[in-house]
Amino acid sequence: MREFSYRRASGVREALTLVAEHDDARYLGGGTNLVDLMKHGVETPGRLVDVRRLPLGGVRETPDGGLAIGATTTNSDAAAHPEVRRRYPALSQAVLAGASGQLRNMATVGGNLLQRTRCGYFADLSQPCNKRAPGSGCAAITGAHHNHAVLGWTGHCAATHPSDMAVPLAAFEAVVRYETLEGPGEIPLADFYLPVGDRPDLETALPPGALITEIVLPPVAAARRSRYRKVRERASYAFATVSVAVALDVHDGFVRDARIALGGVASRPWRARTAEEVLRDAPATPDRFRGAAEAELATADPLPGNAYKVTLARNLIEAVLTELAERDGR
Repeated sequence: MREFSYRRASGVREALTLVAEHDDARYLGGGTNLVDLMKHGVETPGRLVDVRRLPLGGVRETPDGGLAIGATTTNSDAAAHPEVRRRYPALSQAVLAGASGQLRNMATVGGNLLQRTRCGYFADLSQPCNKRAPGSGCAAITGAHHNHAVLGWTGHCAATHPSDMAVPLAAFEAVVRYETLEGPGEIPLADFYLPVGDRPDLETALPPGALITEIVLPPVAAARRSRYRKVRERASYAFATVSVAVALDVHDGFVRDARIALGGVASRPWRARTAEEVLRDAPATPDRFRGAAEAELATADPLPGNAYKVTLARNLIEAVLTELAERDGR
């Protein structure tokens, strides 16, 4: 591991300054992803600025009836908060589906959004990877790619985003707030993750040196009737093969509102807007649910070894929609 310096910030302004004055400084929250990558030599910061003790934790209600979750809130605390569980159950379920209890006790909400892909080629310094070494190539496209992207990928990168939490946040149209030395800002989660394009190493729209301060969830009536479902290769501590967050509001047999996002299928949480449009104001029937899933996945472009993901994603969307509709009908 490369030698680095460690500083613990006592305030947001100090944290921003400590990062700005060092070319390769990084913020350190729980360290559950960053430290692992440092051990592998993938991340080589010259300075770590510890922000875990900054007063950026906790969950609070917003004036419009939504919730704001502080960036240093642990995943465990976010998932267990009564208002998160009541208003956005899919978010609580998603967080609890990720990692292990020990990791959730350390990992922070802000850090979760910034975690890097778990593509094996990204972590292997002997292999080409455009995310790690721009211009070197993507070994996954012609190599082992059974768990890679089927939507939105390019010839430069087929990696998927690993976050469970980000999937329901995308469905609920969360907003990421941050601070810079020039002042505060915010980015809708829909715009937070950049398309792969020809620079997969550029992953988010955060300004250089910005520090995430909180995640804001707007009030979404359908979110109270939401569910997160994750398919993975083993029952615990595994990243999603495919996952889905669904919120559904059915009245008199018709869909008033639907929010759907997929995980494990693209470089970012995939908001299924086509499926939502097919469902909105339509009858809540199995045929409509399957049609919505098929419409969303019509543009899927699987690699030779991961076409199964398209079928899996279709079946998962249909199953969760059916479960929620049946619950609304009782």
